[in-house]
Amino acid sequence: MQTYAYLRPSALHDSTAGRTLALETSGGATPAGEAANPRFFSGFLTAPVAAATALLTVADVAAARYHRPSANASLDPVVTADGDRLRFESFSGCCGVYARLDVLAPGLDGDGVGHGTTNVDVNLPLRRALAGLGGLEPLHLAVGPEELTVKTFGGEFVEKKVPLPERWLRGFAEAHVLAAGFALRAEVPAVEAAAVLRALPRPTQRSEARTSRWVVPAGRTLRPTTRPAPGAVCLPGPERLLTLQRVLRHATAVRMYAPAVPAAVDGAAAVAWEVELPGMRLTLMLSQSASRGFSGEGGVLNDLASGPAAEDAERVAELLAWEPRIDVTELSTQAGLPVGRVRAALTTLGTSGQIGYDLAEEAYFHRRLPYRAGAAEKHNPRLRGARALVADGAVRLEGPLARVGKGDDVHVVRADDASDRLSCTCFWWAKYRGGRGPCKHVLAVGMVRGTTADARTDVTGTAATTAARSETAR
Repeated sequence: MQTYAYLRPSALHDSTAGRTLALETSGGATPAGEAANPRFFSGFLTAPVAAATALLTVADVAAARYHRPSANASLDPVVTADGDRLRFESFSGCCGVYARLDVLAPGLDGDGVGHGTTNVDVNLPLRRALAGLGGLEPLHLAVGPEELTVKTFGGEFVEKKVPLPERWLRGFAEAHVLAAGFALRAEVPAVEAAAVLRALPRPTQRSEARTSRWVVPAGRTLRPTTRPAPGAVCLPGPERLLTLQRVLRHATAVRMYAPAVPAAVDGAAAVAWEVELPGMRLTLMLSQSASRGFSGEGGVLNDLASGPAAEDAERVAELLAWEPRIDVTELSTQAGLPVGRVRAALTTLGTSGQIGYDLAEEAYFHRRLPYRAGAAEKHNPRLRGARALVADGAVRLEGPLARVGKGDDVHVVRADDASDRLSCTCFWWAKYRGGRGPCKHVLAVGMVRGTTADARTDVTGTAATTAARSETAR
């Protein structure tokens, strides 16, 4: 269970001095250590209605379950203060949709942004108030309680206890790895994106957002199509995009990101829509299908299986301080590690929710969730299975081939001569063809050969391969 303890519910207050959006914080990490109710910002939003609508979108995603809808309790959004911006993040209950609102420096008018990560209370009355917000009056934003208020509450607080699904934590780990392999595929005016959303089918209880559609970028327009086509961008479970409809009226542009080299046989692939707002960016990222959450993508497995990754992660973690943009090359110099090992360390830190990826800036960023590094590793059966195979001496190298297993349960792992991509004869590989990360046999071979950290081609579209390819292209 995850417990959120707030001094009072978040609310939209009206007074003679104007309106104040008071977002209450729960326990979280700050540069001074853990804080019960940290305060990150007090000032004005330069585009209040757009900000309220975008924040409501993030809250709507946290409250939604697109696959097999149910009334499960939702988690409160995570907020990270990076010194020059505020980031609000959430996952859907099914972990197939990731939302993030970046309120940048031009969107804030105040005394400065603090540093740290915590949860913010977004309750039903607040959501109703945000939905009805309008007008041109200034809106004051307070992220965290006033010091005077804390002293006069007399111990009263609001407590929420909600199930903390393992998939949320694993979703944070996998989403940033997947996003690092995306490339900008289209940029269109908001009115063009709105037309695409209006043409989408309405969600129903039976549809469960299982269909996929595509759009073909043509200059500053998008041509919808129901089948894959050269250069097309997939809209997997497109009904999940409808949550963006109300925020598009405030948008200036919409950008679409997708894998540079889609691996799916049928053309279906994850996608991210980035909505440009005045002083803000709202990102909505969809998994490859509504029934397929980010938590099972397997993009972190190679780095978790790497021998030095855990030690490297500890060294790299000491150098991070809620940077809004992590320069991997500079971090490599500071840590005294090759760039490849730094990326593996960042992936390892991502398993505890410490790393995110900003598509617009093509850079990682730092946050701090209350989990230790490597917490997601013990929940991954493929990684546990690979370690068990190695410990049991069940990996036999035979030149370019490897036989994994004992008795009647033996599989052959081989490297493709052209691409050096490992494949396996097991059922997992036959079903996903590497599209959901390596199987346990491929991981075990990498461990034995001691090359797992460098063999990024084991997983088509992993962060390291694509990031390296993008850097070369740039």
